[in-house]
Amino acid sequence: QVQLTESGGGLVQPGGSLRLSCAASGRHFSVSTMHWYRQAPGKERELVAFVTSGGSTSYANSVKGRFTISRDNAKNTVYLQMNSLKPEDTAVYYCHIPVGGYWGQGTQVTVSS
Repeated sequence: QVQLTESGGGLVQPGGSLRLSCAASGRHFSVSTMHWYRQAPGKERELVAFVTSGGSTSYANSVKGRFTISRDNAKNTVYLQMNSLKPEDTAVYYCHIPVGGYWGQGTQVTVSS
């Protein structure tokens, strides 16, 4: 069984930055592709970014150039550095491992002045 625990969300002004963390339990973190999703009120959950076991990354067009996903296999943790935040980035952010279908509980990010 794998448990994912997100942290780092909060309230930030437009143009600000936050770094989200997702700590994973279990032995297979280093070989798993890790995803960040987000879900805004009244909208479907959408993929924000993912990082493969080899370190390759991919981003949604809406966050490209502003967000950076990274991983630390020694700490079983994946990060999402979010810069130049916009009000439309407001959502609950979730960590996800597709193989096995594991989700974290989510962390709220609110971008507002």
